Amino acid sequence: MHNKTIAVGKYLVTPLTRLIGANAYAASVSVRQGMHDRVFRLLPSFTSETQALSYALDQGRLMVTHNQLL
Repeated sequence: MHNKTIAVGKYLVTPLTRLIGANAYAASVSVRQGMHDRVFRLLPSFTSETQALSYALDQGRLMVTHNQLL
């Protein structure tokens, strides 16, 4: 699993994946600010790790830019 952390304003967004079955990947995203880290599990599942990573990164970026971290 290769993760790509990006900076979005004052946050670090890291997409995560986990193999959950034959050709099924779960997507999660970590949003970190300083010592505080929140991890969100996302739906749906994906047939490739690349798709799951891309989805997680997009969702994390949207959460930060739309102030949805409360």
